Amino acid sequence: MFSPGHLHIAHLPSAPQHRAFTLDLHYEIRQDAAEGPMLSVRVLGNVDGEPFEDAFELHRDSAFDFASVACGLAAKRGLTAESGLVLTQHDEYDQMFEDIRRQLDIEPGDPINFDHFDKDRL
Repeated sequence: MFSPGHLHIAHLPSAPQHRAFTLDLHYEIRQDAAEGPMLSVRVLGNVDGEPFEDAFELHRDSAFDFASVACGLAAKRGLTAESGLVLTQHDEYDQMFEDIRRQLDIEPGDPINFDHFDKDRL
């Protein structure tokens, strides 16, 4: 479920190979004196009853990669692509992406500093 600044994902397994999980992505835009606008994301989750918390920041020009970073954090907790992390909530991810794009005033064709992708990777 999406609301501006927050995406909640809950999944109950439908098959034995799937895992139960919840993820809450809380995000905001913060201004860094040296780096400019940054997407700041706090991730609270639970995988098969094991809670975790993590956080990451992305530069303005790499903020659209938030789902990849969040999925990487979830993968460290044992969630694979087959878990349905992205596919079952695709519409909500789209809404979050649009909200982030609007807040950061990102337009198609805006320049990208590819060095930020190396810095922003976990």
